[in-house]
Formats: sequence, structure tokens, C-alpha cells
Amino acid sequence: MFRQARCLSAPQARCLCYDPEVKILIAPDKFKGSLDARVVAENIAIGLRDVLPEAILKTLPIADGGEGTVLAIHEAAGGEWIECPAHDALGRAIEAQYSWFADRSTAVMEMSEAAGLWRIAADERDLLRTTTFGVGEMIGHAAAKGAREIVIGLGGSATNDGGIGMARALGFRFFGEGEEGIETPGDLIRLDRIRAPEAARNLMALGRHDSNGRGIFPKIMAAVDVRNPLLGSRGATRTFGPQKGGTPEQLEVLEKGLRRLADIVVRDLGNDSREVAGAGAAGGLGFGLMSFCGAQIKSGFDVVSEFAGLPEAIMEADVVITGEGRLDEQTLEGKAPSGVARLAREAGKRVFAIAGSASESPALRGLFDGVLVLAEPPILPEESKARAPELLQERARELARMM
Repeated sequence: MFRQARCLSAPQARCLCYDPEVKILIAPDKFKGSLDARVVAENIAIGLRDVLPEAILKTLPIADGGEGTVLAIHEAAGGEWIECPAHDALGRAIEAQYSWFADRSTAVMEMSEAAGLWRIAADERDLLRTTTFGVGEMIGHAAAKGAREIVIGLGGSATNDGGIGMARALGFRFFGEGEEGIETPGDLIRLDRIRAPEAARNLMALGRHDSNGRGIFPKIMAAVDVRNPLLGSRGATRTFGPQKGGTPEQLEVLEKGLRRLADIVVRDLGNDSREVAGAGAAGGLGFGLMSFCGAQIKSGFDVVSEFAGLPEAIMEADVVITGEGRLDEQTLEGKAPSGVARLAREAGKRVFAIAGSASESPALRGLFDGVLVLAEPPILPEESKARAPELLQERARELARMM
């Protein structure tokens, strides 16, 4: 259907002549701080339609475990929104929501819905106090509803508690010397022991069934978009703590606290997940879900791709367009556009990216047949954010003309 033609602005790109009824799949991630993935896809479609009016367009917003994961799955797979009472990272009562799929008894949620940074004003940020208690409340709500599986997107957190808040909501108790209760990450440095009540011990047998074949507790899958371990220079505290307002002094306390938590988990619960890729996601919630809930860590992109039917959609397309706010070296670490490009290459399909801005990395650029960016001189990055819908349509028209 396609023949080689003129080249795109990207040096390595090859452009194509097209069948008027070319099938184009538009599968972008969000432009963080600007537009969600659905709006990005819609504006790309508008631009393409202006130039290719007879093209067959399919939009499939995608995500990779960060914010926007639930929305992408919900819209692609047709979930039902469920409201549940919970608490934010500072302990204030909120109404949270997650997506429910009755046909498979599966709940899909984001930890940021309860413990997200977006709920905390800049002058309220305090990593020594914020916890994931509300995430545990959401898990408990879904379990009570009859969920056999819970998928949790880990991203956008306001916390660095290693998941102890979540575990407390599910029945675990943390103690210092004597009966001193440990409830916040700032106190973890004094942690002496962990008690798992009988009901909570069942959580550590996730996926197991009783003699009648009934599930004891939902299987939990943690969808991540990072591969950081719990501790060290690449861990939860050192890598992400400064982005959440943590001071150098606080980060030192938090790192020691998470190290203490990991040591006590080994002694009292008999498992050690601190080095698992993704353990450091969402302030160590990845570690907490594995340690206290027997959760499985999985690439967020792979989870969304499976729910949304992305591989099948790519097979049906002639050309694939993806993108996100910033394409850089982190894109290569399991972010949505690299996942889309990988699947497209495996299917032998052309794949292009439209981004707010992009690194000149050869490894990154080599993923795509062409990369178009919104923030090209004389347009400044802040201006491109303000004009994102308009510029997305312009770049889509530019891409369409090159075909």
C-alpha cells in the first residue's frame, strides 16, 4: 500500500505515498501537564483528517502505569466507574474512584487517585507525614466488591512510605519499642516489628484458593513505568523524593527508614523485594505491594496494551502514530511510545511520533520513522503547552502531507 517518497524532517525518516483509505492508528500517551491522551489523539486525528479526508482513523489512547492508566483502560475496554470513600496522603476524607470490569471481576485503579501529588498543594508537601493509607482503602473496597484481580497503576505519588499506609489500611500493624505505633514514614527509622493479623496473613497468599476453589483475596498486579529498586542512588527516595518537595535532611531520614523497613520485612515476613525492578515506584509502594500483598510487578505499558487490545489494533493498521509530552532517554525505559514503536516494528508497520519536545538521541530517534515536535523555534516550550491542541493539529497535517 505504501511506497517510499520524500523524507520527513527527521534525517532517518522515510515518508510514504498513500492509499486514500489508508488505515492509521493513533495511540499516544498524555502530554503531561498539558493534555490527556484522549485529547492528544483527538487533535492528531483532526489534523490528519484535514489532509487525508478518506483515511480510516482509529484512536486508542495509551498509558504506561503512570497517571492516565485507568482512563486509558477504562475507555478502551469499557469499564464502570465505582466511587469509594478513602483518605488522601495527608489523611483528609475524599471520594476516590476506580474502574470495574464485572465480566472478569477485575478492578483497575491508580494509587494517585488517593495518594497523588495532585491532591496536595505545594505548601502542604511533607514526605515525612504523607502515606498510602487511602490506597489500601481502595484495595479493601474492591476486595469487598468481589474482585478476583486488582490492577494498580503506580505513578504520580505524594508519598515515600514504602507502602506501610496501604498495609495499615489492610490490617497490618507496625511498632517501635514496646507498643509504640509507627504510622508515618518519618517514624520508620524506629521500626521494631511488624504484626500481620490473621485476616491480613491471607493477603500474603494472593492467588491461592481454598478447597472449594474460591479465591482467598484478589490477585494484585502493580503496573509500573519505572524500574527503580527501593533503596540507593536509583531508589525511591534519592530519585523521586526531591520532585515531591523532600529536603536533603528529610531524604536522609526517609532512606534510613525504608532500609529499616526492608530489614524488618525480611525478619518478620520472610521476603525481600528491595532489589526488584519497580520496587521503588510510587515512593516504595511497589515494594509494599509485593511485601504485604504478594503483588506481581509488571510493565504498565504491557498491562494497558493487553486490556486495550493494542497489538491487534496495530496489526489492522497501515501506519501507527504515537507520542508524549517529552521524548528522551527515559522513553526507552518502558514508556508508552517506545512500547508502541516496538509492537509496530514487530508487526512490520511504519511508526511516527509527535511530541512536545524530543531529545536528539540516535537510539531514541531510531525507534521511529519520523519524529515531529511542537516546540520548534521560534516557539518556546511554555508557548507550546499553551497552544498544544493547535500545534498537534499542525504537526499532524505536516505528517499527513509527507505521506
